[in-house]
Amino acid sequence: MTRFADLDPTVRRERMAETIRVYFDGCNEADVEKMAAQFTPEGTHYFPPGIGGPWRGNRVIAENWRRLVLTAGSAWTIDRMVVEPESLQAVIEWTHWKTRAQGYLRGDEWYVFDAETGLISEIRAYYASQSDGRDEVTLEDFDYRERGYAMEPPVVRPHPDAEYTA
Repeated sequence: MTRFADLDPTVRRERMAETIRVYFDGCNEADVEKMAAQFTPEGTHYFPPGIGGPWRGNRVIAENWRRLVLTAGSAWTIDRMVVEPESLQAVIEWTHWKTRAQGYLRGDEWYVFDAETGLISEIRAYYASQSDGRDEVTLEDFDYRERGYAMEPPVVRPHPDAEYTA
């Protein structure tokens, strides 16, 4: 069997985009099997603090979204999508419609795809929202240091012309 990462980049791009679309269709249909089938079994969905994440496991992810459809009247649109087959990653902008409350939430999600299967292995969700006053706003239980993210600013602060001192 051919590894997903070894397929032609155009084919990978199309399949990655289709996997995300099918996942969202499953969310809107509250179809646990359809959603779960788009993830590796150990897939993880990270969230901003206070959401109750991360959700670990393809069935946990799917069952939690089904619950929100049934309790909050949730529905989703994909508003923008960028797919990068070379890195097996994609990013989307979405709207989460909360019809019971007659409101909505906008945000972005970063997708990582499994090199063997082409299934989603990780989603990192970022919400368009105001800061809640924390000094550090990060995804809960996401190891930024281990993943190679910057842990300090790239330049010394305060700037020499700053109106404040450290």
